[in-house]
Amino acid sequence: MEFEAVIGLEVHVQLKTRSKIFCSCSTEFGAPPNTHTCPVCLGMPGVLPVLNRRAVEYAMRMAVATNCTINRKNLFARKHYFYPDLPKGYQISQYELPLAENGWVDVETDMGSRRVRLNRIHMEDDAGKLIHDENRPVSLVDLNRTGTPLIEIVSEPDIRFPEEASAYLKKIRQLVRYLKISDGNMEEGSLRCDANISLRPRGQETLGTKSELKNMNSFKHVQRALEYEIRRQTAVLMDGGEIVQETRLYDAAKGVTHSMRGKEEAHDYRYFPDPDLVPIHVEDSWLEEVLASMPELPDRKRARFVEEYGLPEYDAAILTSSYDLADYFEACVALYPGAKKVSNWIMVELMKLLKLSGSDINDCLVTPDALAELLKLLEKGVISDKIGKKVLEQIFENGGSPSEIVERQGLAQVSDIGELQQLVEKVLDANPAEVEKYRSGKKKVFGFFVGQVMRETRGKANPKTVNELLRKMLGS
Repeated sequence: MEFEAVIGLEVHVQLKTRSKIFCSCSTEFGAPPNTHTCPVCLGMPGVLPVLNRRAVEYAMRMAVATNCTINRKNLFARKHYFYPDLPKGYQISQYELPLAENGWVDVETDMGSRRVRLNRIHMEDDAGKLIHDENRPVSLVDLNRTGTPLIEIVSEPDIRFPEEASAYLKKIRQLVRYLKISDGNMEEGSLRCDANISLRPRGQETLGTKSELKNMNSFKHVQRALEYEIRRQTAVLMDGGEIVQETRLYDAAKGVTHSMRGKEEAHDYRYFPDPDLVPIHVEDSWLEEVLASMPELPDRKRARFVEEYGLPEYDAAILTSSYDLADYFEACVALYPGAKKVSNWIMVELMKLLKLSGSDINDCLVTPDALAELLKLLEKGVISDKIGKKVLEQIFENGGSPSEIVERQGLAQVSDIGELQQLVEKVLDANPAEVEKYRSGKKKVFGFFVGQVMRETRGKANPKTVNELLRKMLGS
């Protein structure tokens, strides 16, 4: 029997506000344990939470970006469960009246496009973090993260393949970064994902029993965990067994999932409206402010790059993969109007250097001014592509002006026809056997002559002029 996977994702995004959602404690990552805490986020008796307005605005931005309907009235609830890193004994979340509902995002994979519907986006506060001692059977609690604002993005079970789940997660990260509401860093826990997966016979409408997968902190882990779970559930069903509804942990080292606990239902959390927080009313003026703050989103920007700059779809997709990279490209094109050439140098040469160094375009010493200046030197024939790449590497390491580097190091191309003609004659006179081979039909020898001339000029001869002179003189 052939089975079909049915996958839904619950994505938690840590919002990049300076303070927590219900108190003024800092949300800065990496502080010493338990230093960013106060009686409010620790849930001390008698304290009252106060909602962070910026957190609501960030959540509304994501709702707009994912085509959701924003509920003009939404409400916080208490979600009860007991765990060492949850000092209140409950999480402040949203249940019956979430911030937003009924949205969608489109994702692309090698298998084509798929529209993934969103059930809801709701706000909540984060729990703390347990740090397990490797040498002793104890766990330490760091409550710095407690009370950090989160949005939870709950998809409908529209995903059918692990590759689509990974693509969906990347799309969510791209959106939160474009909106500048989160850094989307999975390694630091700013973006976390739980996956629900079930199998059913292909063509059947009824959903199968699902498993929830946790402990996945990279796109690769999400995809591999789902691939393993599909194999596991298929084997169980083929053997006549039944899938148990449960929560499973992914072991990245072994590439397997294992049972953690039975899956909770909503009634297990004993939701009820939080008595300390009033309902949120989203007025027209507030929503208009949020709409006015929205940037151009990646899908629209990609289409514009194709239409306005004449770029191939592939180039446009790469350049708009991040908001800052797209800005960098447009700043370069404003100074040097050859969009395709700018695209090639960014995608091939500059991004290679960024990847090797592990740095980001925002930290890059190659400013748009510097790259535009370098491309103008190439266009005028002042330097060759080979020299241009070396100059780019120097600027990447130390900054500076391309023109000054070329002048200081004497890197300008030799383009004088008279000087190059003398060098070509010298090379041909010194290699009569190779000249005879070329003239007898062995045309591959041509590259040897070019190389000899370039060696004589230490790579500074204008390649186009050298080629023209060689063909003329070898043909006579």
